[in-house]
Amino acid sequence: MDIENRIRKDISMFNENIKNAEAIDFSENMRMKQVVELSKMYASDANSYLEKNDLYTSFSCISYAHGLLDAVIEISGKKNR
Repeated sequence: MDIENRIRKDISMFNENIKNAEAIDFSENMRMKQVVELSKMYASDANSYLEKNDLYTSFSCISYAHGLLDAVIEISGKKNR
């Protein structure tokens, strides 16, 4: 798999996983909601850099987005695997 397809796959996986985070009740911890929003911004940046053909930055952004999202899901105990 080439790097561009890998990035596209990772972005797609992020878009599926964000649904798990959006189902979490953050009413008692708004900072975790802020981290979810930050992960969405990194995913958006990944798309923007991909459009500019800056594959290294795009891959870095989507990797960071996944890390933030995974942390929130893990801390919340809402793992869906």
